[in-house]
Amino acid sequence: MNRIVIGLLAGLLGSAAAWAQNSMPVVELTAGFHRIEAEVAATDQNRQIGLMQRKAMPAQRGMLFVFPQNNTHCMWMRNTFIPLSVAFIDSDGYIINIEDMQPQTEDNHCARKPARYALEMNIGWFAQRGLKPGVKLHGIDKAPRPQ
Repeated sequence: MNRIVIGLLAGLLGSAAAWAQNSMPVVELTAGFHRIEAEVAATDQNRQIGLMQRKAMPAQRGMLFVFPQNNTHCMWMRNTFIPLSVAFIDSDGYIINIEDMQPQTEDNHCARKPARYALEMNIGWFAQRGLKPGVKLHGIDKAPRPQ
């Protein structure tokens, strides 16, 4: 009986995560001549779910977390199955720092100074393109406002 209840709860959580991810708007960002299609997590629920339960992500796809205020926000990888790199970004669109994150861990990866955004991409995406702290992302101003 307990296994059935646990299975049903896990199924509902997976369905809620899939619905939340499918309902997120997408914004086009650029870093130099590199194009990014970023799902935007601007609500508290979408920021909490993030990329959980996903098995893969296309190379030019990512997730932009939009926070209500500048802060030294931290990210973790609970229930996230793909390795990711996260760039913490200030309110003007400049990358503050980039951290690599391993799947299904709860290690905190934090902005080194107050950030307004975090952009998660497949691990190594930023490094493979030579994108480092100080690079400006364009199009970030078109992202929905945080809720």
